[in-house]
Amino acid sequence: MIPRTLAPKLLRAAGAFPVVSVTGPRQSGKTTLVRAVFPHHAYTSLELPDQRQFALEDPRGFLEQFAGPVILDEVQRAPDLFSYIQVMVDEDPQTTGRFVLTGSHNFLLLERISQSLAGRSAVLHLLPLSLAELLGAEPLSFDALGREVPANRLPAPDRGLLETLYTGFYPRIHDRGIESRDWLASYYQTYLERDVRTVVNVGDLETFGRFVRLCAGRTGQLLNLSALASDAGVTHSTARRWISVLEASFLIALLRPHHENFGKRLIKSPKLYFLDTGLLCYLLQIRSPEELFHRAERSAVFESFVVSELLKAFLHRGEQPSLYYWRDAAGHEIDILVDLGAQRIPVEVKSGQTVTPEFFANLRYWRNLSGDPDGPAALFYGGDRAFRRSGVVVLPWFGVAQRSP
Repeated sequence: MIPRTLAPKLLRAAGAFPVVSVTGPRQSGKTTLVRAVFPHHAYTSLELPDQRQFALEDPRGFLEQFAGPVILDEVQRAPDLFSYIQVMVDEDPQTTGRFVLTGSHNFLLLERISQSLAGRSAVLHLLPLSLAELLGAEPLSFDALGREVPANRLPAPDRGLLETLYTGFYPRIHDRGIESRDWLASYYQTYLERDVRTVVNVGDLETFGRFVRLCAGRTGQLLNLSALASDAGVTHSTARRWISVLEASFLIALLRPHHENFGKRLIKSPKLYFLDTGLLCYLLQIRSPEELFHRAERSAVFESFVVSELLKAFLHRGEQPSLYYWRDAAGHEIDILVDLGAQRIPVEVKSGQTVTPEFFANLRYWRNLSGDPDGPAALFYGGDRAFRRSGVVVLPWFGVAQRSP
C-alpha cells in the first residue's frame, strides 16, 4: 500500500468522534486506507448483495452482529442504517471510533450524515493519489508557498510531466502497473452504468456521456451553463443538476471566484476542473503522452493538475480547501488564489518549460492592486528548477511535493 497523507488525521478523528466518515470517488483507496489504519475493526461491504439485503431488511439486527468497532464500506447503499447508528452512538456517547463509514457518493453520504449524525461524525475526503504520495514525499507547505525557494525540493521524478498527466493518479493503475487508458475506459463505463444510472437516476446515458466530454473540453474555463446545456442538447436546469452530480462524484471541482473587490467589477462564474488528469485525457481522447504535447488542451490539463494537487494538499490533511480564482472584467486574472485568512497567495500556472516575463504580469497587477506589491506569490511551470524571479517563487511542476525534513 502506498502511504496516504490522510492516515494520521483519520486516526486522530477516530479518537475524538464515535463515527468517522471517509468519502471520495470510487477507487481512490478508501477501503485500503481504513482497513490499514484500523486492522482490528470488523469489516463488511454493503456492495455485497447478501450484506446489503440484511442491512435493508433488518438494520438493527445487522448492526448488533458486530460486538466491537466496525468498518461499513459503501454505507450509503443502506440509508436506514444511519438512524440506527445515531441511536447506538447516543446510548454510549463516550465510545470513540465505533463506526468507520466509507462512501463513494458525497451527495448521498453527506445528506444522511447531516440528517442523522450531525455532531457525531468526523467527515474526511480521500481523492486519488497525490504526486507527493506517489513519490513518498511530503505535500506542499502552504506556509512556505510563495515565500521561500525550497532548498530540500525533490529531484525530478523518473516519470516526466506528460506521462504523469496522461497516466493520472488512481491507485490501482500504479499498484498493478495497468495500462492507464484501458483501466480508465472501464472505470468511466462503470461510473456511467452503476453510479449515474442506478444512484442518481440519469435515464439518457448517451446524452450524459456527451455532457461529460463537453465538460472535459471546458476544463480551466469559466462555467457557462447556458452554453453547455445548449451544446449538450439539455435544459439549463438539467445541466445544473448534472454538474452537481459530477462534483458530488468527485470527478470535477468548481473553483469559485474570490470576491475581494478592489474597485473593479469581478467575474462571478466558477471555473471547472477535472480532478484526475488521466481521466481528463481519456475523455479528451488523448491516446499518448506524445499526443498530449501537441494538443491545444495541454495547458488546461496542466492547470487541472495543479488545482487538483492543491486541493489534495488541503483535503488529505483533513482541512477544507481555501482555493479560489480571481478575474476582473478587464481580463486580469489570477489562476489560483490560496486564501489563508490573514494572507492570500496568488498562484499562476504555465505549462511551458521556459519562463518568460509575461508569466508575471498578472501577479504583478494583482499584488499592486491588493496593496501588497512584495507579498508572497508563486508560479508553477512545466520546467524542473525552483528559483525566485521578479519577487515570485517559481516552482517546477513537481513542486507540489517536497522532501521530508
